[in-house]
Amino acid sequence: MPAPEAGVFDRLSALAAIDDHEAHSRKTIAETFTGKPLGSVPVGTAEDVASAFAKARSAQARWAARPAAERAAVFERFRALIIAERESLMDVIQAETGKARWAAQEEIMGMMFAARYFARVAPGLLRPRNVPGAFPVLNRAAVHTQPKGVVGVISPWNYPMVLSIGDSIPALLAGNAVVVKPDSQTPYSALAAAELLYRAGLPRDLLAVVPGPGSVVGTAIVDACDYLMFTGSSATGRALAEQCGRRLIGFSAELGGKNPMIVTRGANLDKAAKAAVRACFSNAGQLCISIERLYVEKAVADEFTAKFVAAVQGAKLGAAYDNSADIGSLISEAQLETVTKHVADATSKGAKVLAGGKARPDLGPLFFEPTVLADVTDEMECGRNETFGPLVSIYPVDSAEDAIRLANDTEYGLNASVWAESKSAGEKIAQRLHAGTVCVDEGYAPAWGTTAAPMGGMGISGVGRRHGADGLLKFTEPQTVVVTRFMNLDPPPMVSHDLWQRFLMLVARSLRFLPGR
Repeated sequence: MPAPEAGVFDRLSALAAIDDHEAHSRKTIAETFTGKPLGSVPVGTAEDVASAFAKARSAQARWAARPAAERAAVFERFRALIIAERESLMDVIQAETGKARWAAQEEIMGMMFAARYFARVAPGLLRPRNVPGAFPVLNRAAVHTQPKGVVGVISPWNYPMVLSIGDSIPALLAGNAVVVKPDSQTPYSALAAAELLYRAGLPRDLLAVVPGPGSVVGTAIVDACDYLMFTGSSATGRALAEQCGRRLIGFSAELGGKNPMIVTRGANLDKAAKAAVRACFSNAGQLCISIERLYVEKAVADEFTAKFVAAVQGAKLGAAYDNSADIGSLISEAQLETVTKHVADATSKGAKVLAGGKARPDLGPLFFEPTVLADVTDEMECGRNETFGPLVSIYPVDSAEDAIRLANDTEYGLNASVWAESKSAGEKIAQRLHAGTVCVDEGYAPAWGTTAAPMGGMGISGVGRRHGADGLLKFTEPQTVVVTRFMNLDPPPMVSHDLWQRFLMLVARSLRFLPGR
């Protein structure tokens, strides 16, 4: 199956929120598998961002005035369009990222899940909620939600569709407008999903996709938005958090991870080894929640390692717009260089290559074999730092207790995986891990796909959560409205101030007997 035709990318390029496409410089986007040009997109400026925000603010007021159920209907239609157009969407994702087809489908399913879940729960979550007033009968209190305004979304290249438009879904459903800066390497994926939202009935000015460099477009978005959603590295997340802090606006981020998998004696080693290949090498390891550290109890370490290495060596590395390849390409020279340096550094300091370890230019310019290392130490670059590529280190440990201790010995805390002798034993280990999500008897996908539950990181792996009720309500401001009935808190006629204050204290003390007080 060939790459999508150039006309597809020309059409998508025209959707960029740029006022005068012809007057702008353009950036050529290459097919990752081959390096051949796919097309070019206009490069946005700070003025383009300002224009997008002006249009978004006008559109947002009208959008927020529409009932939540009416907004939700747009995303039900969007979900249906995703299903209908899934093959062409996966083509675009693969062309820009070089990932395998099944990994591209993860993005499609992620958007489907998000659209369906948030469309279902938004009307209920956004409905005013009655709470006990300060004084029963006298006060009637309710908590309302108001949208933040215009939300900025700065998205990464590794999952460029679901982490741009997918993250925009709850913000839009909450009544906000959104301005998206896609990563400069992968603008077409965001534009392709945005096109479906427009077709589903979303007002065009309500969602703007502005391609361009982070130093220009990203900075302008942070300076103008009312809330920022970011996915990327912990270092960039820190810098953006500082900028948001100076403006006193809200900030949510999913950041880096050095994610562990624990395998204890009694675990099903065949299943664990096979699943670990997906957990470690989805999108060639370019996934914040993929596994980079394997802690295996010594009693089963040799057996598991043999099975895992065999499974890795049996995985097919290749470029294909179908399901014939298990693992795809890296996305850029920079990623290839990082992986190459980490492997070279580790082996020069005594690490042993159990599988892979080499670039594969015979398959394409950015391919690198899925690599398994043993005898990795903290002095090596890949020991404690995120590689974000097809590289995993395996560590035999004396016991499950040692595995838990070592898994938690990191600044990161995004995702973890546990394989034990029973589900209950796995759950007990999971609850002791310093990670925002933990999968028992899987790697990462079930936790990511459980859209009703919050997903995010501890430590330097993130701030806030996507998914779940928190994933929508973070894009709102709670507003308390209290109505005082019958009389206010001034003393009634003919009642002294002292007597009135004693009465109020008596009432306040008696409130402890009421439910919810």
